[in-house]
Amino acid sequence: MSSAQTFSGKDPNQHKRVSVQSNPGFLERLSETAGGTVVGVGLFFLSFYVLFTNEGRALQTASSLDEGLSQVVSLGPFSSLDLQNDNRLVHLSAQLRTSQPLHDPNYRVVVQAVKLKRQVEMYQWVEYRESKDYQEDGETKTETTYTYNTEWKSELINSRNFDKEIGHQNPSAMAVESVTVVAPEVRVGPFTLSKGLVEQVNDFETLSLRDLTAVNLDPFLSIDDDYFYHTQNPRRPEVGDVRVRFSFAGLSGETSRLGPPQTVSVVAMQRGEQLMPFKTRAGDTLEILYLEELSAEVFMKEHQYNSMKTWGLRAAGWALMFLSIQLTMRIIYTLVDWVPILRELVSVGLKIFALCVSCSLSLLTIAVGWLFYRPLVAAALGALALLPVFLARSRLPEKKNE
Repeated sequence: MSSAQTFSGKDPNQHKRVSVQSNPGFLERLSETAGGTVVGVGLFFLSFYVLFTNEGRALQTASSLDEGLSQVVSLGPFSSLDLQNDNRLVHLSAQLRTSQPLHDPNYRVVVQAVKLKRQVEMYQWVEYRESKDYQEDGETKTETTYTYNTEWKSELINSRNFDKEIGHQNPSAMAVESVTVVAPEVRVGPFTLSKGLVEQVNDFETLSLRDLTAVNLDPFLSIDDDYFYHTQNPRRPEVGDVRVRFSFAGLSGETSRLGPPQTVSVVAMQRGEQLMPFKTRAGDTLEILYLEELSAEVFMKEHQYNSMKTWGLRAAGWALMFLSIQLTMRIIYTLVDWVPILRELVSVGLKIFALCVSCSLSLLTIAVGWLFYRPLVAAALGALALLPVFLARSRLPEKKNE
């Protein structure tokens, strides 16, 4: 059973709400803990899946990269199209080229690049809440403080979900939408990039509007700090006002006031004039693009990324297992939480237990993954580990003869 009271102070943009709830009984707490146990069991099995399959993924990626490095054909930046390389993995570093500039006619923005992004923000009310619980008269009370501020936000905030909408209403839609325009054809050297390679061109930079300050697009449109403002007073915005910022990725064509064209390094399969994904015997696809000039370092960087991803997933799997064991064993804490001293001891003990078990099981799962995915390496390591034992046993007869 619960109830709530609202208290308003002098500030119209802040108020407090206190909700009162009777403390749950032992059976109710036990029921809630049982639900957490079910979730914990699910996370426990999920952690095994993450840890085990991660080893196979890491080996497959490493094998694919080694296979690609052994087959790749390096092309010069000014190489012409050679049909003898069809269906082969090629590598080249060259500047990006696009057939036509990207533009936004509403704001008269023109950029010769692979991508042009229009990001729209609206000045809106934002609700913040801060809660604290305390015990009083055998009941649990929750005091929540609601604060309302006006901020520029790129997403539309629905004020109907506010605790106090009166005086803090936001528009139901934005007058201008955010959008990203992509060049229909992107070329590097004599080749056209695939969609997957174009998606990897994402080094967005804010478009400077210094040269556009004299442009008069609309009487209610002004420019300030690289933003187009749909208001005459950008320094004193009102709720509902909109501002627009442009950014670009992958400069192409000739050198302009924005800088020289972007040089990229690409590893992909040549098929005619197209650069396509390359399917390896290990089962991966190689379709790599770096926004810098690289030689065979491309594969070294990919190996480093694969290693970082492997250790990241190992840490994530361990964290899942640690959390799952804590949730599963939470029922023991619930059984003794009415004894303060015993409750604290059990809480510390369960954390230590979860830490030890999760570390041991995580290492064991990774070891099993190595045995399954890398049996030869595991067998070699096992033989190396048993070598001192064999050497020691081989000397026993000699000592007996002496």
